[in-house]
Amino acid sequence: MRHGKKFNHLGRKKGHRDALLKNLSIALVTHKRIITTLAKAKALKVYFEPLVTKSKLNTTHSRRIIFAYLQSKECVNELFDVIAPKVGDRPGGYTRVIKMGFRKGDGAEMAMIELVDFNELLLNAKSEKPGKTTRRRRGGKGTGVKEGVVTAATATAATATAVTEPVAEPEKNEASQEEE
Repeated sequence: MRHGKKFNHLGRKKGHRDALLKNLSIALVTHKRIITTLAKAKALKVYFEPLVTKSKLNTTHSRRIIFAYLQSKECVNELFDVIAPKVGDRPGGYTRVIKMGFRKGDGAEMAMIELVDFNELLLNAKSEKPGKTTRRRRGGKGTGVKEGVVTAATATAATATAVTEPVAEPEKNEASQEEE
């Protein structure tokens, strides 16, 4: 029975579990995104997020505390110099766990854990988001045509006028005329 056991022991003794979480944390700081099993990703989230919170305060004491957890000077510097300034205004939730399906060999459920503010694709999609979205419903009880709304009839009329207008040919420059 697991009465009162607050965290996942991951089927390992304490020393092995601490080494595993330390190595996963170093990999996450280095690569900003890693793929592992879902149980390890959830355990890493609990282990890693307090370290990021401690790294927001750049003091010698907090650097020594985090070095005691990670045992890597390069990762401590990366955490304080690159990651902490980027997540400084975030009140928590520095990592995201995304389920990836099941591993082919043993059927273990796989997950990707990444630092939230370092996913460039997602950040670009948020910045390009349009201001107002349309809804698929009829505008009102009247004619159904509102100002700025393109209906099927106005769209076909616009395309018909666009097709009937002649298309201007691009002008040739002197170099291309001499070659011909």
